[in-house]
Amino acid sequence: MNKFLTAAAFMALAAPAFAEGDAAEGEKEFRKCKACHMIVADDGTEIVKGGRTGPNLHGIVGRVAGSVEGFRYGNGLEAAAEDEFVWTAEAIAEYVADPRAWLDAQGYPNQSKMTFKLRRGGEDVAAYLATFSDAE
Repeated sequence: MNKFLTAAAFMALAAPAFAEGDAAEGEKEFRKCKACHMIVADDGTEIVKGGRTGPNLHGIVGRVAGSVEGFRYGNGLEAAAEDEFVWTAEAIAEYVADPRAWLDAQGYPNQSKMTFKLRRGGEDVAAYLATFSDAE
C-alpha cells in the first residue's frame, strides 16, 4: 500500500503542469474558433459574434460538458454530460488540442463534432473563455 501511494504521488508530480494562459492572447486565438462558436451572455448580449455550428461558449468554464440547451452534441460529450463532467480551463486547453483524443483519454466515446485541433494557444483560449464565467 505504501509503495502504491508513493507511486501515485510521484505520478502526480510528474504530470504536465498547465501554465496559466494569457486571456489577451486567447482573445486573438479565439478568432479561429468563432467560425463555429459564439459568445453570447445569458441576457442575449452578443460578446463575440460567431457561427452556430458549435455551442455558445459563454460560461463554459464551470459548466457541465454537453449541456447547452437545444444543441446536439456528439456521443463523447453526451457521455461526459451524463457523468456531469464540469469544464475547467485545463480540460478545455487539452480538449481543443485534440477533441477525440481527449474524449478517449477520459474514457468517453471518441466521437466529437469538433474536428478542428488548436495545436497551440489552448491555455490562452481557455483563459479568455474563463473571463466569461463565474468559475475559476
